[in-house]
Order: sequence, then structure tokens, then C-alpha cells
Amino acid sequence: MNLKQLGKLARQASKVLAAAPTRQKNDCLHTIAKVLRERSNEILQENASDLEVGRDGEMSPSMLDRLELTLARVDSMADSLVHIARLPDPVGQLSDLRRQPSGIEVGRMRTPLGVIGIIYESRPNVTSDAAGLCLKSGNASILRGGTEAIRSNLVIASCILEGLIASGLPGECVQVIDTTDREAVGALLRLKDYIDVVVPRGGRSLIDRVVRESQIPVIRHLDGNCHVFVDEAANIDKAVAIAYNAKCRRYGICGAMETLLLSEKIARPLLEKLAPMYYDAGIELHGCPTTCDLVSRAVPATEEDWSKEYLAPILAVRVVKGLEDAIEHIDNYGSGHTDAIVTENLSASRQFLREVDSSSVMINASTQFADGYEYGLGAEIGISTDKLHVRGPVGLEGLTSTKFVVFGDGSVRS
Repeated sequence: MNLKQLGKLARQASKVLAAAPTRQKNDCLHTIAKVLRERSNEILQENASDLEVGRDGEMSPSMLDRLELTLARVDSMADSLVHIARLPDPVGQLSDLRRQPSGIEVGRMRTPLGVIGIIYESRPNVTSDAAGLCLKSGNASILRGGTEAIRSNLVIASCILEGLIASGLPGECVQVIDTTDREAVGALLRLKDYIDVVVPRGGRSLIDRVVRESQIPVIRHLDGNCHVFVDEAANIDKAVAIAYNAKCRRYGICGAMETLLLSEKIARPLLEKLAPMYYDAGIELHGCPTTCDLVSRAVPATEEDWSKEYLAPILAVRVVKGLEDAIEHIDNYGSGHTDAIVTENLSASRQFLREVDSSSVMINASTQFADGYEYGLGAEIGISTDKLHVRGPVGLEGLTSTKFVVFGDGSVRS
């Protein structure tokens, strides 16, 4: 595949897409959703082939979970596209329009970024989510999925292409790299004349490589080392439900809790309830000395455990003196992704919100809500732990920039 030619075609398509009316983009999203449903059996067959290769290669259970598509997950992919179509179109939106003393009016207008390169692993649903978000925000996209999902990604790409053509948009608005050659990633990262921003979505090794090699600005998604802190003023029933869901709903996603922090004043009754639930769910507990005293089956935690993104049925548990110690722990070991407090104390919750420097900070809610769809963004292209341009789940607005617009009436500067 000639990636330079791919980039040229994407740049040309981006100009058409940037000027496309909202109705045409929405029609395209609805058509792609329809095609995904109609071709769901074909998608599942290709995905089954990917899964078979993954099992033969002894892929971890969490990675297999990310890779697997079911009929419900295909329906969810289609639903996400429909939801994106219903969202307001950010392109062309005017804001902050103010009349200046000189008589001119100055404001900002939202514009597409241009061409977005997306490099991701495992999850084939990212192919449709990323394509949908880029389409609605007026950006052409070049997608490079993981080798493990190549068959799934290519059949989804053909569904997207079918929808683009049926809607009268260039097929090059969304292009999926069809080679598994790792060198394609390096070549993509050098297309600075054609790609405006790169979004990597995957493990730390992928992120590190992209940041190290890219000649293009990067929106980073680093580890999801997420915490739940249960304060002494927590409601026990709420705390148990949140701490269980945050880990056990799906432990292979970036919003899964990896460390549970417990106030020493509430640790015993909580662990009496939670530990059996975790073990019944197949979760292995790595605990501090106090945790190990309270839970006989807990494995002593190492220093590495506190900064680990397991994406596996393992949970680190630490008993702390209180709120200050919990915040200090998160500051020392957290990845800036998502952290939550469970408390009925308004003062404690406000302090946690102010002092925990993460892209999502939650009160009395499971970290598993850290998801673009749950935030009302329709879908997400990733969760940025950067502080520049966009932070947290990257939806439509995060895929646009702004330019200043000035309105005058024969205005000249004195």
C-alpha cells in the first residue's frame, strides 16, 4: 500500500467533507449503521476468524474480550452511529461573538482538524466509532487497526465505504490500512504533509512508540490506572455496589478500577462484604499489610502494583488514613485517567474534585462510566490524558478546532 498516495487522497477528501452539509453527513451515518446491521453475519464470521487466530496465539482473556464482536456489540456499533447523527454538528458553530469598541464583531467558529490518523489495537468497534466521529466532525480519517483484528476491521471498512458511496461522499473520507506490516505505523507517522493529528489508542508500548516516532501532533491516551476511594463518610451499600462494578463489570477496559483505596475507619466492614464478592468473580486481590491482615487470601502488594494497569482480574487494595492520604496516593501513582470518591461528605467530595488532577473525577459513581457514549458524546475516539487541546473522552468537539472570525461594515483601523 502506498501510504503517501493514501494521504493525498485523504487530504482531497477532507476538503469535500469539510464543506458537506449536516444532512448529508447524517444520511451517511444512518446508511452505514443500516449496512452494519444487514451484514452482521458476515462481520461476525470474520471476527470469529480473528478470535481463532488470537486463541491459537494464546491471547490473554482481556484482549480476547476486547477483540470479540457479538450481535449485540454490532448493534451497539450501529446505535452509536445513529446517536452521533443525532448530535449537533459542531462544524460552523459560532461562539463568543462580541462587539468591540472599534465597531467590529469578533467571535470563534468551529472547524474540522482536517485529516486524522488513528492507530489502535484489538477493538474492531473503534473502526466504526472513529469513522463516525470523524465524518460528523468533517474530518477525513486514515485508520490503522491491530493485526489481531485485521479481518474484522476490513469487513467493517467495506460497510463504511458502501455507506459513503451511497451518500455521495468520496470513499477516501475513511481509509483503513489493509496491511499488517508494523512498518506501516512508522510510515503513517511521517505523513506530516497530509495528516494533521494522530490519535493512538492501545497499550503503553503503542502510545510510547507513537509519541517517540511521530512527526505529527499526537492526542495521547495513556494508562487507565483508575482509583476508587471509599471515604469514612461513605454509604456502605453504595460503596460496595460502586467498588464491585468499577472492577467487575468489564476489567479489560481503560475505565476499570485498578486500585481500591479504603479509609481505615471503614475498611473492615467493606472488605468483609467485598472480598468474597471479588473472589467469587475470580478477582485476585493484591493488598497492603493492613489489607492482608483483614483478608487472609490477599497477596502482598508490591510497589509496582500501585501504578499497574492490569486490564485483568487483579485488583490492588490499600487502606489509607483518610482523604489526604488517598489524594496523595492518586497523585503519586495515578495516570490522570479516571478517579472516584464514595462519600456522603460534601466537603470531602469538593476537595477531591479540586485536588485530583485527572481527566475525569467522579463522586459516588463507578469509574466504568468514563466513556464517550455515557458522557453524551455519541462515541469516543479515545480518552485523552493530555491537557492541551482536549482532555477526557474525545468526541465531536475534540475533533475540531476554532478560528477567529471578524465581522465589519467597511471597518478600517484608525
